[in-house]
Amino acid sequence: MKKLIIAAAATSLLASPFAIAPASAAPQRREVTKVHTGPHGRTVVSKRVVTPARPQWRKWNKGQRFDHRYAQNYRVVNNWQQYRGRRLYAPPRGYHWVRSGNDAVLVAVTSGLIGAVIAGAFN
Repeated sequence: MKKLIIAAAATSLLASPFAIAPASAAPQRREVTKVHTGPHGRTVVSKRVVTPARPQWRKWNKGQRFDHRYAQNYRVVNNWQQYRGRRLYAPPRGYHWVRSGNDAVLVAVTSGLIGAVIAGAFN
């Protein structure tokens, strides 16, 4: 009997993260209800669903993995020669320049790792 109780307790401890995971993985949407008095003394009830906002734009650093979804004004810069005065140089083999906001980011084509960041290159 004692072994059965210990086995049941161990199983419940191991299974609890799996039971919680689907709820925490769901997007956190919530409904907001607002009640106020409108014109002529009428009660106005307004409901809306609030979803989480898009992640904030990122500041890039060398060694990070680049994800274009977090880049503001994302574009691949094919004509780096035009921006030589702004410190852009020929990308090494396997890399290309990418624009994120006003910054130039040197990104590895296959892995997405950042090789260099030039802040304010496109001001």
